[in-house]
Amino acid sequence: MFTVTLVHMDEWLSTVDKRLREESPALLPIFKIYADEARFGRTYIDEELQQLNKGDSILEVGAGAMLLSCQLVREGFNVTALEPTGEGFSHFSRMRDLVLCCANQLNCRPSIINLPAESLSISERFSFAFSINVMEHVDNVQRSILNVGRSLKPGAKYRFTCPNYLFPYEPHFNIPTLFSKSLTEKVFKHQIFTAAAINDPAGTWQSLNWINVPQIRKSVRSFNELRVSFNRSLLVETLERVSHDTAFAARRSAWMRSMIGLLVRLRLHQTLKLIPAAAQPIIDCSVVKTKSL
Repeated sequence: MFTVTLVHMDEWLSTVDKRLREESPALLPIFKIYADEARFGRTYIDEELQQLNKGDSILEVGAGAMLLSCQLVREGFNVTALEPTGEGFSHFSRMRDLVLCCANQLNCRPSIINLPAESLSISERFSFAFSINVMEHVDNVQRSILNVGRSLKPGAKYRFTCPNYLFPYEPHFNIPTLFSKSLTEKVFKHQIFTAAAINDPAGTWQSLNWINVPQIRKSVRSFNELRVSFNRSLLVETLERVSHDTAFAARRSAWMRSMIGLLVRLRLHQTLKLIPAAAQPIIDCSVVKTKSL
């Protein structure tokens, strides 16, 4: 059934691809990246989606170009896309406009809230919420988790993945981190602000908040109605993706691709499930609302 869903999603992405080729071909390289991430996102939340009913309300926190939100509407869910176009992501605007034009034609446009997560003010509406590589860009992690948690129905889950900045590596810029954001910037200033692979390197760097697992635990501990857990298997799945997804691998440095390839070939990457969540480079977090906030 999931394979059928991905084929259905590829039909949607092909429609958008055709529109971009006709009206804004310069966006095609960026679109390919976002299309791959939308496919990953759909895979990432598949288990949760299978537990929902058609018509259930879903919140995507940081919906970006809206590709995945539109796909979920096509699958029969009632989707709200939370997406301000913030610093470092101004290139979303044109692509999002074209995506939404396609969505209007196919009647799969989600409801859109043009606010950051810190300003969300909705109570007990959603059966599920998720975000993909968004939480490292919010201004206030604790406030964002609180607001998304408040928007969930009792028993519902907010699942998100993002980098863990306790691990000494910054994935957007493919550089090691040195204790703090300010020190890392001083040492790697040239690599950061001249990064050709990033549309707006200065804005992207400015948006990073250095989120980490203990910070999330502390934030959730402030709210008795929320429970947090961390999945330690996503790192293994990500390394396997690097080894077989050439487009995804190309966004990593050569030395990192080589190291990951060796680990996967030797099957040593499976042992990484034993590493505590706080020490892993990738956060896979589930926040469950136990009762009304």
